[in-house]
Amino acid sequence: MLFTLAWRNLWRNRSRTLITTASVFFAVVLAIFTMSIQKGVWGNFIRNVVSFYSGYAQVHAHGYWDEQVLDQSFAYSDSLNRVIVAQEGISATAPRIESFALISGDSITKGARIIGIDPQTEDLVTGLRAKLKTGAYLQATDEAVLIAEGLADKLQTNVNDTIVLLGQGYHGSTAAGKYVVKGILKFASPDLNDAFVYMPLTAAQSFFTAPDMLTSLVLLFDNAERMNSITPQLQTTLGQSYEVMTWQEMMPDIKELVRTKEGGTYVIIAILYLLVSFGIFGTLLMMTAERRYEFGMLMAIGMKRAKLAVVVLIESVLVTLLGCLLGVAVSIPLIYYFNVNPITFTGDLAEMYYNFGFEPILPTVFSPTVITEQTIIVTCIALLLAFYPLYHVMNLNEVEAMKK
Repeated sequence: MLFTLAWRNLWRNRSRTLITTASVFFAVVLAIFTMSIQKGVWGNFIRNVVSFYSGYAQVHAHGYWDEQVLDQSFAYSDSLNRVIVAQEGISATAPRIESFALISGDSITKGARIIGIDPQTEDLVTGLRAKLKTGAYLQATDEAVLIAEGLADKLQTNVNDTIVLLGQGYHGSTAAGKYVVKGILKFASPDLNDAFVYMPLTAAQSFFTAPDMLTSLVLLFDNAERMNSITPQLQTTLGQSYEVMTWQEMMPDIKELVRTKEGGTYVIIAILYLLVSFGIFGTLLMMTAERRYEFGMLMAIGMKRAKLAVVVLIESVLVTLLGCLLGVAVSIPLIYYFNVNPITFTGDLAEMYYNFGFEPILPTVFSPTVITEQTIIVTCIALLLAFYPLYHVMNLNEVEAMKK
């Protein structure tokens, strides 16, 4: 009976009910959209950072990351690759062998990082083909190299020129060779743009006198969000001879930057919740003031104060649930649309993003977790504020309430 009475009360004054419902509705939509775009922006930032070079996670020989030299490389085999790819959540690996060497053009010599890659899987990890400015992309059987644009400019080298590499190979052997420049790469990061040389994996292994040896295997995940649960399992499977490191462990400065910026995001969200609370409380305050005479009359004709409080609580719960359901119904297509069609910057702002190596977009993340969390938070805020009408009813003086 109390539920029926509460339901009828809601629609007896539809304008008041719709205003209260709208306050919850807009709070849910605003909270979900704000958090979705914040997580989307930082997720896109991380994707851009790891696509520069590192990937989301790598496998090395134990101790390699502390002393990154060829003598810390490991033997690569199909059986090792099968063990890694058999791990749930890992779709493929991208093999690399890398070290430093001197690179010479006609008359200028510079230091460079030589990276032997499988051209196809490397493109999956870092989108290397898209960074090609001039020339052609590598094939697995080529005896040629790709050079970063800044390094090519310093060496005064162009496509189809020949460069000479000289360095130290595996176990102290001499590494020397001449290679044709097949293409010029352009990286947004100055560190990469001034120092990187790519060559096919077999050619690099031959150059370093390290057949079938690798310094790292970059992991490709089906879902990067599961990375932190997959890598410990892989570490257990591979044993202590290898180290499995995520991008957070390899780039702790980027991790701290993201953590700091996310802290600022939570401050913004907290302010948003405060504004949401004031919005909902304002409508509840208006509703309570409007119904003061009604409450006084009901108690005067014999309705128990406790039963009236229960009716008001049921009304608040129904309005909150209705606003939340409508908010979720609108939020889902909204964030899905901006996930598929992110806000795109143009002009100078877009150019600035490109110069830093980032896509000039503001995407949302389409995550059930974000939708659920924000809906629950706004619901809890609304229900907590609903105790104000209850407090008002429990302390109402019916004689004073009926005075106009």
